[in-house]
Amino acid sequence: MKEKQLQVILTNYLKDNPPNKTAVYELKICKSNAMPFDQVKEHQVEALLQAKHGNLYHKISDSPIFAGHKTRFTKPKPFDCLNIYKAEAYVVICYYKLRQKKEFLFIDIDDFVKEKEISSRKSLTEERAKQLKNNL
Repeated sequence: MKEKQLQVILTNYLKDNPPNKTAVYELKICKSNAMPFDQVKEHQVEALLQAKHGNLYHKISDSPIFAGHKTRFTKPKPFDCLNIYKAEAYVVICYYKLRQKKEFLFIDIDDFVKEKEISSRKSLTEERAKQLKNNL
């Protein structure tokens, strides 16, 4: 399973279980029992923090559907840009296990950053992630 396949499952989950607040997510898949903290890139952490604690402006790309092709068609988008002000912000981890139900662990970005700072490990175990997860 790849992250983009997991994205479809998360999208359907959020459609069936809509959050009661505006939120932003960074989705990660982990195929072992521990996800390296640096799998969430620094620019992603910064954007999540900015969305949660201030304003995050984002211009949605006008790029073609197929990267590298010279087509002029673009995927329809709902609007050109957005501004996110003090939204909920989560790192969403799925510790993937073949032929088992997918479980999403929603970890508040502040909790993720704090755990990265205080942990003696360079990775977040599934057990610890379950302790940190938010119930949405």
